[in-house]
Amino acid sequence: MGDRRLTALVKPVSRSFYLSLAVLPSAVRPTIGLAYLLARAADTIADTRLIERGERIVNLQALYDEICSPVSGRLEAIVRAAASQSLPAERRLIERLREIFDAYRELDAADRERVRKLLSTIVEGMVQDLRVFPGEDEGKLAALETRADLDRYTYLVAGCVGEFWTEVHVAHRPRLRHWDPRAMSALGIRFGQGLQLTNVLRDVPRDLRHGRCYLPRQDLARLGLEPRDLLDPATGAAARPLLLDLIGAALAHYEAGWQYTLAIPAAEARMRLACAWPLSIGLRTLDLLAHAPAWLDPDTTLKIPRRSVYGLMVRSLGTIWSARRLERHARRLAQHVRA
Repeated sequence: MGDRRLTALVKPVSRSFYLSLAVLPSAVRPTIGLAYLLARAADTIADTRLIERGERIVNLQALYDEICSPVSGRLEAIVRAAASQSLPAERRLIERLREIFDAYRELDAADRERVRKLLSTIVEGMVQDLRVFPGEDEGKLAALETRADLDRYTYLVAGCVGEFWTEVHVAHRPRLRHWDPRAMSALGIRFGQGLQLTNVLRDVPRDLRHGRCYLPRQDLARLGLEPRDLLDPATGAAARPLLLDLIGAALAHYEAGWQYTLAIPAAEARMRLACAWPLSIGLRTLDLLAHAPAWLDPDTTLKIPRRSVYGLMVRSLGTIWSARRLERHARRLAQHVRA
């Protein structure tokens, strides 16, 4: 699949990832881009609420089975099942699954195996999510029980991407041959978990109304709260200690993410940019969240304007070559969140 077709598929279903994809070296772009599209397709299947949850689990498994071994008619069945998806961009993505799978099978064997392993973990996380949260609205609200459950969730749906990203780059970028893959994968896992934890905290009000509470029940109980209490935006003040605690956990993950980014050789500027951009955007999102007085109000929008995103990207061009300047930039963003 050519770069133009790949970007055309990614851009409508990603607000910012397509920017990182576009800047990546061409040697890794097809593998990472196709992995993203398959993961996004899985996410679309998992979120198609007009289909019963058990059927969505079956379709997720069918998608993964197709990655492992193509079977005539299986993709067509998945496309028909997801045809009720209301978002046009996601519906078009599902409709083009055959094209995506054809491109996936053109990857070399090692990259196909890396994508397969990644999708195995992501699909496991999505299936677990569908089983933990049996309802679709606040009337059947369920919650994760412990902080360990939340940590496991952020690994399954995002932390595993850090492992995948590391393996693909080490395999294709000779300048990274000095890396310790195990140590860098560990940092990459935390990188992904930090981004996902940010998404979890940003989306608490919306998720609650879809029957999902990712804030652990045990942590809420220590504050004298139950998940259902969070449906009242006025509970935000009582729950704020947990929000700040989880923001602190996210910041620790971001620190690992910056360690990862600073370990990338300056000559691999494209890879540095592709890592620095989501970290910067994520920290700005945490900043909005940390200072939002009504963080549980579903009408509160915590989203960085596109113009500000582009501003961050442009400013990063002046820091990406210098580890010292990049580190100073990272420290400044984190300090603003803590302020």
